[in-house]
Amino acid sequence: MVNRVVIAAPGSGHGKTTIAAGLMAALRARGLKVSGHKVGPDFIDPSYHALATGRPARNLDPFLQGEDQLIPLLRHGSAGADIAIIEGVMGLFDGALGTEGYASTAHVARLLDAPVVLVVDASAASRSVAATVLGFAQYDTRVRLAGVILNKLGSQRHADEIITALEATGVPLLGTLYRNEEIHAPSRHLGLVPAAERASDSERLLPELAGWISEGVDLGAVVQVARSASSLSGEPWRPSLAHEGRRSVVAVAAGPAFTFRYTEADELLAAAGVDVVEVDPLQDKELPEGCAGLYFGGGFPEVHAEELSANVPLRTAVARAVGEGMPVVAECAGLLYLCQDIDGMPMTGVLDASATMTRRGKLGYRKAFSPADTVLTVAGQRVTGHEFHRTIVEPGSGPTPAWGWDRTPDGFASASLHASYLHVHWAGYPELAERFAAAVHAHG
Repeated sequence: MVNRVVIAAPGSGHGKTTIAAGLMAALRARGLKVSGHKVGPDFIDPSYHALATGRPARNLDPFLQGEDQLIPLLRHGSAGADIAIIEGVMGLFDGALGTEGYASTAHVARLLDAPVVLVVDASAASRSVAATVLGFAQYDTRVRLAGVILNKLGSQRHADEIITALEATGVPLLGTLYRNEEIHAPSRHLGLVPAAERASDSERLLPELAGWISEGVDLGAVVQVARSASSLSGEPWRPSLAHEGRRSVVAVAAGPAFTFRYTEADELLAAAGVDVVEVDPLQDKELPEGCAGLYFGGGFPEVHAEELSANVPLRTAVARAVGEGMPVVAECAGLLYLCQDIDGMPMTGVLDASATMTRRGKLGYRKAFSPADTVLTVAGQRVTGHEFHRTIVEPGSGPTPAWGWDRTPDGFASASLHASYLHVHWAGYPELAERFAAAVHAHG
């Protein structure tokens, strides 16, 4: 049995992340083991979940992982937990464009047969909040709206007006939270700032956040909602890659500049006989002993470009290793780090390309294919993924692209290198981890 509840909202900006993380922290403070999950491809919100729960961050996304993988992944991620808190994405019914809500929070809630609690920013309305809640309750009756939490209330009188109006909807009120300017996560060009970049502030804020939630939300009622979820059938997801023999080491970029990678990628590599060793390109001067592969995931290298550039020893070590044929996989931020420079700040220089910041971001799901055999793929491999950046990479002459979609080539690839903007969730494509691990073992 997985006790579970989805925290959703009418749209972005209502306080889902703050309240979801606060619920995780508050329930953990009461002695419950809590697992945190995020609907969609987002890396940033799960970083706060991990801090609040003390467990690895997890994502649930039918587009990236496949519908049939969601229950196994939920069961895997919540193993040993008393309750799973699943934070939604955007508005409850907002999914991939042109798909009638595919990969929306509502879609995931239906697949998981999970009750939903709606967080509503009430700062700019009173009785109209009840109309909003009623509309969400009736829009799709396949989704069970089990409660509502009012956020950003201005006064007791304001709250009383909404509470009275809510009675007619039949949706239980689970919490009333008043404006609190002291509790929020700062944002920038691509959303919230990851928890790893403000670790001391985040850790200091967690007890305050848990206290704020405990005062305003009926935690017992939230637990009862989670316990009302039906039993789930099927086995938990497990990395199925069996490895015998010696193990190899892969250096994985981490620290404030490289905060984005899926937990299951590490688990798949471990199952394939690869030990993941984190390296902070801002501070570490050399690659780990015995390193036989490199994996540079996502993050915000553009924010830390000066510090990355100043770490000449590691830049040199990475360039030398890649030049000698060490297998390397780079996603988005990793792609930028392998370039000649970011906005004129020298990087590793592995790729004949420069990266520059732009005013417009690129964000969305992609269906991609591999044009050639690479360290990660075989020619013709098809995957689903997403891109999330506000930079552009100007390639040199005639590179082999890592992926292609919508007639657009993306990134760089060779027998030992795969660097692109596309993030692929390897839990949906374990063969990618297997191929990369095989190359690492061969190089080591």
